This record gives sequence, C-alpha cells and structure tokens, in this order.
Amino acid sequence: MVERHAGMLDLEACLAMRRSAARRHGDASRPARMRLGRRLLAALLACMLITAAAADDDDLDDLFNLDAPLQAGADAGAETGSGLRLGGYGEFAGAYTYAQPEHWSKLRARFELAATGRLGSGIRFKASARADGDAAYGLESGHYPAAVRRDQRRDFSVRETYLDFAAGDWEFRLGRQHIVWGEMVGLFLADVVSARDTREFFLPEFETMRIPQWAVRAEYFAGQSHFELLWVPVPSHDEVGRPGADFFPFPFLTADADVREVRPSRRLSNTHWGARISHLIDGWDLTAFYYRSRDVAPTLYTLPGPSGPVFELRNDRIHQIGATFSKDFGAFVLKGEGVHTRGRRFITADPAPFGLKDTSMLDYVVGIDIPIENVWRVNLQYYGRQAFSHTPGFGFDRNESGATLLVNRRIGNDLEAEVLYATSLNREDYMLRPKLVWNITPAWRGQFGADIFGGRSQGLFGRFDARDRVYMELRRWF
Repeated sequence: MVERHAGMLDLEACLAMRRSAARRHGDASRPARMRLGRRLLAALLACMLITAAAADDDDLDDLFNLDAPLQAGADAGAETGSGLRLGGYGEFAGAYTYAQPEHWSKLRARFELAATGRLGSGIRFKASARADGDAAYGLESGHYPAAVRRDQRRDFSVRETYLDFAAGDWEFRLGRQHIVWGEMVGLFLADVVSARDTREFFLPEFETMRIPQWAVRAEYFAGQSHFELLWVPVPSHDEVGRPGADFFPFPFLTADADVREVRPSRRLSNTHWGARISHLIDGWDLTAFYYRSRDVAPTLYTLPGPSGPVFELRNDRIHQIGATFSKDFGAFVLKGEGVHTRGRRFITADPAPFGLKDTSMLDYVVGIDIPIENVWRVNLQYYGRQAFSHTPGFGFDRNESGATLLVNRRIGNDLEAEVLYATSLNREDYMLRPKLVWNITPAWRGQFGADIFGGRSQGLFGRFDARDRVYMELRRWF
C-alpha cells in the first residue's frame, strides 16, 4: 500500500481548486439528497439488525431461498461420481460518504459462484466468476462523471479458474489463479504478482480486491524446502478507475482530463515470470524471490496534445528481488518483508521526458503479531521506502516511513471489534478504520464501520481527506 502515487505534483493546490469549483457549481438538490441518504442508510441498518436478530439460520435461508437449488446440484454431482461442488457467496454493501459533498458512494450487490471437482484421475479443477451491480452510480448521477458511472456501475469478472495436477514430484496449476507471495497487514509489499482492483483504494478485503493472473505455476517440495516457478503469459493489471472517481490515484486530474490506458501488447517480451524458494530453519520460515514483469500499478505519462496535455497510464517493465521471513515465538509472531525494485518511474516537477524520472528503491516492513488470551489480537508494523536516485522534484523524501496498528477484540462468540490505524511518519497523514463484525451464524456475516482519512493532501492517505465514509455489509456464504 506504500504506492508511488504519494508524491505527485502539488496535490494540495490542485485539490483546493477542485473544491472551490464544486462549491461554485453545487447541486441545488444536495441537502434533500443528504437527508435521503441518511434515512436510507439508517433503514438498511435497522432492517439488517431486525431480520438477523429475529431469525435463525434456517429462517434466513428460507427468506432468501439460497440453499435449495445449489444444494440439489451439489448432491446430484456427488451421486454421479463427478465430485462437483458448488459454493460462493452473495453480498450487499452500502457506503455513504459524509465528507462534503455528501453522497452515496456504494450500493452494491455482488454474487460470486464457484464450481470445484475432478476430471478423471489426479486432475482437479476450479471455475468461478463474479458479478456486481452498483446502484449508487445511478442514484448519484449528478455527482459522478459519465465515464466513472460506466466504469463502476456494473462489472463481471472471471475469478479463479484453473486445473491442478501432478507429474512426478512436481505439482502444477494452470489457469487464472491467485499467487500470494506476501501477507503483511494492509500492505501489498512482497505481494508483487497480484493485480488489484483499487477503485476503492485498499479498503476492501484483500481476497476480494485481488485480480487473479492467467498463469502456469510449478511447485516442488523437498523436505523443509519449497521451490516455485511461475510464468504469466496473459498478465492482468490494476483497475484504477477513471478521473472523478472517489479513489482515482491521481486526484489532481480533473474529471474532463484526457486520460488513456495503454496496456502492454500481447507478445512474449511482455509476459511475466519469476521464481521463489522457501526454506524452514529452526522455526524460521525464509523465502527469496525474483520477478520480472510489467508493473501491475500504472505510471502516469504526460504528453503534449493539440489542445492541452494528454495523459497515458502505462505499465513499465520492472525487475524485483525480494525476501520474507516469519517466526512464531509462542507469545508473538515476528514477520518481515523487503523488496528491491528497478525500473519504476515517478512523477517529478523537474524538467524530464514525460514528466517522469526513474529510480531504484527498497521497500521494507517488519511487524509483530500478538494474540492475548484468545480474545485480543494486536498487530504493529513499521514500513519504509528508500529511493536511491532521489531528486527534490519527486515531492517525497529520499527515506519515507510509516506505521500501522491493528487492535482486534472478540466480544462473546459472535462479535468482533477492530480498529486499524495507518500513518505516514513523513507527512503525518493517516487512515483510521474502526469496524464491528457480527458473525450472525456460520454462514451469515454483517459488518459496520467507517473509513476516515486526514492529514496533508500530498500524502498517500491525506489526498482522500474528502472521502470519509461509513459503510455496512451483509454477506451469506453457501
């Protein structure tokens, strides 16, 4: 999550101009919509509480009629010996941005379905897909530009869809899959393979915002060692949205800016590949990897146009070498990650081709996870970045650092209270995320929370100071 967008030009001045323009051209119906938004959110929360409190698991299944047809399909598969199993989840999520201008930022229904089974002897498969529909972009048509509404109103994606099989001592997975090489709290630092849907910043659960890669993966296990070879012939890249969206990573661009996505061509030199080795030594889980790719996160290029600058989002070729470690000491778990990246470019205020200069960098994080009496969980992390070819025009320091604190408390068998705080120590901007998780039944879960940003507008978190929101989610697994 320590992204290179943190030091982009003079964000404070650009954002101030946009806020001033919004005040001059405000929507006259905004107060009425604000009142309507509060009432709708309150009604949704009340319905969720009343329904879940009044019904047991069987009642909820009958109310939404989610079990019967899928269970029948699963039983039929078992009877024929195919081993076919269906699963997935349905979810409704609502978010209301209470920072000015107030608006609904999410009213999304999501459905994900997965099928797993076997194809003959020794071959397993999984096929899954997800569909979304978000009513907020119709309700708030006066707030979001047309390009944003088209981009985020609805979505369909193929999720993990692959074949698993073994050949000798090697295990293979072919198809669209998640490859997770790093697992720190709130950070994608060593998770270099995953593409991400960042149209909601890094707020969704990582398992839902990761975009699978079409890949060929081979793994070999030998005692305490694990070897992994990876080739991604058809890479996926980050979905960042359009100018004018709530969490577009370049907020200094106005909604009418000419921004074009330029994806890498489908040729062998643009495929991604890498290797990873893990070894367990005296309880220390150590890994090292190399990965060559077109960066999953885009770089903003500035080019001259006939009536002003034209912007292109390109994915630069980068090389990454990294390592991770973890050790369970009983009373706590110690973890760390480090990644050296070569070839990444950054926006600079200095004269430079395309407004960019490149620098090698080292990203690192060390964290400690402390469980307390199976009730509390406390996680502390310190992260940093060193730019080796730094110039003042980057807008960020040669050495950047930050910290995160997560505190989770179980309340009985059904409730969890959690607070995540992340901050940059260079710019003193922050993100605060309190939430309450209600495990209504083993199959039903509700969440209520808030996403709060603050600090200097040039910072990774402070640039979204006007995006503070409250949210709720109701999910049912099957």
